[in-house]
Amino acid sequence: MSQVRTVETASEHVRVEIEDGIGTIRVDRPKMNPLDTAVQDALGEAAGIVSGDAEVRAVIIYGGEKVFAAGADIKEMQTMSYTDMVDRAAVIQECFKAVAHIPKPTIAAITGYALGAGCELAMCADFRVVGSDAKLGQPEILLGVIPGAGGSQRLPRLVGSSRAKDLVFSGRMVDAQEALSIGLVDEVVEPDQVYAEARARAARYVSGPAYALRAAKEAIDRGMETDLDTGLAIEAMLFAGVFATEDRQIGMTSFVQDGPGKAKFTGN
Repeated sequence: MSQVRTVETASEHVRVEIEDGIGTIRVDRPKMNPLDTAVQDALGEAAGIVSGDAEVRAVIIYGGEKVFAAGADIKEMQTMSYTDMVDRAAVIQECFKAVAHIPKPTIAAITGYALGAGCELAMCADFRVVGSDAKLGQPEILLGVIPGAGGSQRLPRLVGSSRAKDLVFSGRMVDAQEALSIGLVDEVVEPDQVYAEARARAARYVSGPAYALRAAKEAIDRGMETDLDTGLAIEAMLFAGVFATEDRQIGMTSFVQDGPGKAKFTGN
């Protein structure tokens, strides 16, 4: 029987649980998982933990059975001045970028609400699995502000600028089916199956060629931010780079000798 290894962060409300090659970044701040500054910092710390742990081959971001994260801590933000937020906004974005740049496949397992900073956190993942009762959105406009942890940038890259403007300008929530139809999420399951399905997705990558997966993620993410020629140059560099890995030799030898899909990768 496998054992769960738990790594604590600086916040009691964020921890990393590692089991069977899957690292789960668990947010646990009852009752709606508000993402205050301490939790934001801890998310960046947790991203560093799973990024640097060779045992972790895929990552799930999870808020528990009832709610993913209902947003930032508004009571905390209410007292912040302009200069406070000038200093803090860059830190928030660095913490979330650390999650987005985890060099391994990542899946957000979303139950209940993923709103504001919660939705922005979910968009940092490669994939989003949601419960059929989930609600997602960027309601910051209803507070007289705009998204500040990547929502104005990652949302249009997922759903297009017009749909992103609709959600950001109105602050409305979308249900699971609408989120699926516009490309904001990748799969809708029964609420009690969200984490299990996220683990099933993550398990697909645990025995894969770790450095090739890392290179593929980097090629896609960096290529999306630039023109085609530059993206192709990035791809060529990363493609050549994986020829230095043990898994490339294993994969090609296995293909030649036994046919496709039978390689036993080591992650090296």
